Amino acid sequence: MEKKAQDSRKGAPHRAVPPAVGLLLSMALMNALLYFCLDWFFISRPRPALDSAHCPQGHFRMGQMKNCSPWLSCEELRTEVRQLKRVGEGAVKRVFLSEWKERKVALSRLTRLEMRDDFLHGLQMLKTLQSKHVVTLLGYCEEDNTILTEYHPLGSLSNLEETLNLSKYHSVNTWQHRLQLAMDYVAIIHYLHHSPLGTLVMCDSSDLAKTLSQYLLTSNFSIVVNDLDALPLVNHSSRTFVKCGHRELHGDFVAPEQLWPYGEDTPFDDDLMPSYDEKIDIWKIPDVSSFLLGHVEGSDMVRFHLFDIHKACKSQTPAERPTAREILDTYEKVLNLLRETVMSQTREML
Repeated sequence: MEKKAQDSRKGAPHRAVPPAVGLLLSMALMNALLYFCLDWFFISRPRPALDSAHCPQGHFRMGQMKNCSPWLSCEELRTEVRQLKRVGEGAVKRVFLSEWKERKVALSRLTRLEMRDDFLHGLQMLKTLQSKHVVTLLGYCEEDNTILTEYHPLGSLSNLEETLNLSKYHSVNTWQHRLQLAMDYVAIIHYLHHSPLGTLVMCDSSDLAKTLSQYLLTSNFSIVVNDLDALPLVNHSSRTFVKCGHRELHGDFVAPEQLWPYGEDTPFDDDLMPSYDEKIDIWKIPDVSSFLLGHVEGSDMVRFHLFDIHKACKSQTPAERPTAREILDTYEKVLNLLRETVMSQTREML
């Protein structure tokens, strides 16, 4: 009787889980984790807008700064900013890597006095257009012809291939990230065409290299426009159009309406050169986007899906070209379509 009582207290014997059931459970768990990882990888995490966009006019915030600070004055630029080395030079200004309160910053100085009007125009554009699309202005001094902006160590877009070829950036050297860069670029063009000042044209873009030099690659792999020295205003209602410079332009990169229309037998005369509108920026988008897409796996697939919209950008008739908003919408649709396609194909292989 005692033995039976002990057996009844032990209860039902423990049953081992069959190996096949355990294997199925493990596979189900692995699939669930894989699906989660796929969603995390292919669905872009929103990149934060630049902190300066949340500061009132005349103030800035960058990096780990918790509060907005007023733009630095002439006195503060002279006493608090330490110039380190020159990192760039253009027709209008020289740029120096500098230091302010142990933070790396970019100090721009006017190259020569005859370019001062362009320099001041660029400063006015920086002051007025502060947003997530534009490099953060930290301060300026018109007396000294200096401008202080946020420093981006990855440099201009012209350095993109060299940057992405570095081993530490291989993880972002994908068609997804490159298409996102192209979307950033088109978003900037859209912003300029609908700016607080009106329709602005990115005139400093006579060739691909020059165009790329106007934009900076940020540390979180987005794009901001940096050089706004040549940004004239178009006003369709008053029939006010623009001409980018006073010299003859050549090549396929510039829009057809920017080329001298009267043939080689007639010498170029700026007074006879017709003006044009913001659709010259649209003409150049396919070339810039193709550079940004590069030649990684999947980039040709993206080009195929963008073929029609890029063909429309190259219309000889400016009015027939799409708007930057329409191009950006198409880019977003292609990005979402290809993400879904890749995810579906991957799930089918499981």
